[in-house]
Amino acid sequence: MAAKFFGQFLLERGVIDATQLLAALEAQRASNPMLGELAQAQGLLSAAQAQEINTRQRREDRRFGDIAQELGLLTAAQVDLLLEQQKARRKLFGEILVEQGTLDRATLEAELSAHQADRAEALSALEDRLDGHPLRAMAEGTIATCTRLFPRLLRTQAQFSALLCRETLEAYPVCAWVRVEAERPLAVALACDMDTAAAFAGAFLSIPSTACDEALARDALGELVNVLMGYVVKDTLPEDMAYRARPPSFVRSAEELAAEPNTVALAMGSQLGPFALLLQG
Repeated sequence: MAAKFFGQFLLERGVIDATQLLAALEAQRASNPMLGELAQAQGLLSAAQAQEINTRQRREDRRFGDIAQELGLLTAAQVDLLLEQQKARRKLFGEILVEQGTLDRATLEAELSAHQADRAEALSALEDRLDGHPLRAMAEGTIATCTRLFPRLLRTQAQFSALLCRETLEAYPVCAWVRVEAERPLAVALACDMDTAAAFAGAFLSIPSTACDEALARDALGELVNVLMGYVVKDTLPEDMAYRARPPSFVRSAEELAAEPNTVALAMGSQLGPFALLLQG
C-alpha cells in the first residue's frame, strides 16, 4: 500500500479525471501564494529582496518572515498581516473540488475516509520497517525535512509514499548521491526518472522544464540532494564532529546503493513527479 496525494488517489480510483485534477491543482496553487509573492504584490518587497530571502531559506531551516525581519525588510506587524492573508486565501483540495462541482459533499467525505485509511496503512508499514532500525531517526528526520524543503525550493509538496526494495528502483534511473565522511559516515541519494528530474530543475531554477536538458536536470538534482544533505548533517551529526562532504556523484545507480548494507529506500511523492530517497549511515 502506498500513501498518495488526495488528487492522485481520486484519479486512480476513477472519481475524477485528469482535466479535473489539473483544474483543481491550479486553483489550489492560486489560493496558496508564497509569502514573498504576497509581499511583492503589495509593494512591500522587490523581486530581488524576495529572492534574497529565498536563497537564505535554502541554507537555513527558518521561516521566510523571520529572515525578512532579521534583514530589516519587513516588520513583525507586516509579517503577521501577510500570514493572515495567506491563511485566509488557502483552500483545501477537496473543498475546491466541491466548489468546482466535481464532487458533492457526501462523495468527498467518503473518499477522504478511504484516503486516510490508505495513508494510515502505508505509515504503519513504515513504522514496522523502522522499528529498532539504526537509521530510524535519520529516516524520520529526512522525510520531515523533505516536507518542509520541497515547498520552499520547488513549490511542490512532498510526502512519504511507500517502502522500496532493490528490484523496484529501476523506475528511478537518474540518481544523485552525496556521501559525508565522518566518524559516523552518512550518505543520501535522490533518484527519479528524467521527466521528474527536468521538472525539479525547472522549479529549482524558475525556468520551464522544457528548457532543461539532461545535463541541467542532473546538475539541479545534485544541487537539491546537496542542500538536503546539509540539513541531514545538521540534524544527525553532533555539532563538534568533524566531517567532509563529497560533491554530488551520479556514477552509481539507485539499485547499487540499495544493495549495500544498512540502507533504507523510500518512495516519495511530489506534485512534480515521484522520486526515491535513499539513506545510508
